[in-house]
Amino acid sequence: MDLLPFTRPDIDEETIAAVADVLRSGWLTTGPKCRELEAALSLRAGGRPVRLVNSATAALEFGLRIAGIKPGDEVITTSLSWVATSNVILAVGARPVFVDIDPVTRLIDLEQIEAAVTEHTRAIIPVDLAGFPVDRDRLYALAERHQLRVIEDAAQSQGTCWRGRELGRFGDLVAFSFHPNKNMTTGEGGCLVMNTEQEAVQFEKLRLQGVTRNADGTYDCDVLGGKANLTDIAAAIGLGQLKRLDQFNLRRRNLARLYFAHLAGLPLELPPPDFEDSNWHMFQVLLPVNLAKQRWEIMTRMRELGVALGIHYPAIHTTTLYRNLNLVTVPLPHTESVASRILTLPLFPAMQNGDVERVAKALGTVLDDLNATGKLQ
Repeated sequence: MDLLPFTRPDIDEETIAAVADVLRSGWLTTGPKCRELEAALSLRAGGRPVRLVNSATAALEFGLRIAGIKPGDEVITTSLSWVATSNVILAVGARPVFVDIDPVTRLIDLEQIEAAVTEHTRAIIPVDLAGFPVDRDRLYALAERHQLRVIEDAAQSQGTCWRGRELGRFGDLVAFSFHPNKNMTTGEGGCLVMNTEQEAVQFEKLRLQGVTRNADGTYDCDVLGGKANLTDIAAAIGLGQLKRLDQFNLRRRNLARLYFAHLAGLPLELPPPDFEDSNWHMFQVLLPVNLAKQRWEIMTRMRELGVALGIHYPAIHTTTLYRNLNLVTVPLPHTESVASRILTLPLFPAMQNGDVERVAKALGTVLDDLNATGKLQ
């Protein structure tokens, strides 16, 4: 039996042909395809400036720099995310401040943000885990009340909405990811949606060594930048993917509905049933508390049954780097509980309806076996 992965990108023949055209053109690095993709993304974002980079990590870091975050500043975020979310805060010399999550939504608890604000707080990085949107109304009311910048980690949120408004069309700085496991991909890559052309010019400098090119062929460097530009090869993939994003997300929603039907009755905590705003980037379930220590055994047995599962994510503050930095000042019980029990089930547009049933049956078999051995009470 073929292994069903937890995700797989869907690249059509038209996109493959477009990549071949770029390869034949002789212009492989940042060029006309990148500009075309930036324009298309800007159109989707309601005309706001959008610039590409080679990862959402770079987009987040440059967003922090554009927001003026510097050493000694504090940035509030969640520990239930890919480690890049807080690594970028360290990269600009600031201090990540972790607050707990809401155990139902698994998103940052906005009430706890309020209590974590100090005189050193300058920004918030909310994370839309699995494509479920953080409450943007409450988030931005809080940010305005405390005069904080918001750098949205919307890495998993392409096509996600908040109350019918697509993310990126409003708000402060918004970072998206185009990694292969995202709802649309450029192979590797990301972008930042900004507020002004002035911010966009600053971003362009940051992504290519701080350089501004002059008309006479010379250049100036007036800021310390990096090397994070995207290639036209990647942008050609992105253009093909963007055309299909809504189709992809609709398929994901339909597969998620099937999961709710087929998983009913199993001893699992299912995600919030949001079929209006979420893009269903991932379908994540929580194991019963008493099975947390059997998670790897469950994953191993599922793989033997032809189904690959993922863990997204271990809590950032429990990793060695962050333990050594001793950054946690308040308990994070919900973060730690969810991180110890979470499992990502297969979900990608090319999945068949029968694949969902296959996953659910395999999970039922494994959990029944654990129940028979007394591990599931």
